[in-house]
Amino acid sequence: MPLFRHCLILASLAWVAGCGGGGGDSGGTPTPPPSAFSDPVTYSTAATSSLPSAEELAFTSKHTLAIDGTTYAYTATVGHLTAKDPGSGAAEASFFYVAYTLDGASANSRPITFFYNGGPGSATAWLHLGSFGPKRLVTGNPSTATPAPFPLVDNGHSLLDVSDLVFVDAVGAGWSEAISPNVNSSFWGVDVDAAVFRDFVMRYVAVNARQDSPKYLFGESYGTTRSAVLAKALELAGVELRGVVLQSSILNYNSNCSVVLNANCEGNLPSYAATGAWYGLDSPNPAPADVPAYLVNARAFAAGVYGPAVAQFLSNHTPPSAQLTASLANLTGYAAANWAAPNINVHAGDFVRKLIPGTLLGSYDTRVSAANGTPLAAGGDPSSTFYEGGFASAITSYVASLGYTTPSKYILLGNAINGWNFRHGANPVPDVVPDLAAALTLNPDLRVLSLNGYHDVVTPFYQTEIDLARLPANPNVTTRFYFGGHMTYLDDASQAQEKADLEAFYAQSGNAP
Repeated sequence: MPLFRHCLILASLAWVAGCGGGGGDSGGTPTPPPSAFSDPVTYSTAATSSLPSAEELAFTSKHTLAIDGTTYAYTATVGHLTAKDPGSGAAEASFFYVAYTLDGASANSRPITFFYNGGPGSATAWLHLGSFGPKRLVTGNPSTATPAPFPLVDNGHSLLDVSDLVFVDAVGAGWSEAISPNVNSSFWGVDVDAAVFRDFVMRYVAVNARQDSPKYLFGESYGTTRSAVLAKALELAGVELRGVVLQSSILNYNSNCSVVLNANCEGNLPSYAATGAWYGLDSPNPAPADVPAYLVNARAFAAGVYGPAVAQFLSNHTPPSAQLTASLANLTGYAAANWAAPNINVHAGDFVRKLIPGTLLGSYDTRVSAANGTPLAAGGDPSSTFYEGGFASAITSYVASLGYTTPSKYILLGNAINGWNFRHGANPVPDVVPDLAAALTLNPDLRVLSLNGYHDVVTPFYQTEIDLARLPANPNVTTRFYFGGHMTYLDDASQAQEKADLEAFYAQSGNAP
């Protein structure tokens, strides 16, 4: 799961030091082994762990995939590359990645897209096996009736017909680890994380001679925070990007009321309205086809009525009127008493617990629910708990089918978030809208596509709109909305719509399929 829900955990943990083995540092082109590769290195995601050195090894295999009636031949490459300090050339970290490249395509004109999840500390299995890679897990989202293990099938909505794809894990997740004298936690912070990702992208581009390829970033959740800082860093380093895709954004932690408790929850309200509509609790309840228009009105109510009322309450404790609480109840299905002072600034945690008595809704996808006391509710978020085991087991077996095995456990979510330095600029938690603005200024041709789910109350779609509205007026910034939660691509219908929007985005960026 592209997790960020524990982003303000500040507990001090006693980390166990550990080192993984490794070969000699490779300064040149990675050496592909002649057959399926059993990696002897033991990887650790502990804060103080590092590899004494690392060798760049990769295994390649040939495959085909049918998309819209056309069969594409492609090469899968799985292994490690070493990010290096651009000044000294010193090895920083060994990044685990899986790349898919179209056979016979010109590297000069073929787009390449770098995918990563968020966390911080999340591996990229979610995007890799859920979104637009050649294979995807069929979860049945939002139903929880699909039995585990989820079927892994050819992905007819893969982005491979549009772009080459590189899925990469952050340091301290999956099988990515720092190289001594660095340790994993050396790269656990907003700025150092973006810098080492910059160095991975530059290393991949150099090793694979992709200097002239149109380049794209695709980040999810905290990965969108990374993308804004990374886009600026790459542009400053002379690596021109063609596009940045933001999936379920958190661009300003300071405006997200699930992170900063005294922040105005105005940005959450349309997501609450979408959730009430899904469960038939809004009055009047819109038909599914009418939900987008209904949410236009919810946005207007949030901006013109609810947001100002919350601001008044936070500044001088002005209680909401009975008329306002009744209107909020009609809009969302959340009882009027729950909107009364001191609860007018309703946080997502309260909403998902109280909207339907006896039921816990998912925060990442409020359409997924579980009865209180059931195992699915015990994890705190049924829309996370239901999928985690399936993705964790599938990624290891899938990568093995590509020819790569290791004795190390693939870590879907490491502990980076507990030691993460969220400070960025003058803020204790990041606001990266200025970084994205800087990237757009450095490269006026850069395009941005923001993809958002109506039913995600972790990174609410309207809050993303509010944050993006701070950018200077720019026709290169586009937003799209879908039925679904944080991972809209898990919903079959939404994935198809998202693929169509991505195709249009790449075409508008000068890269028609």
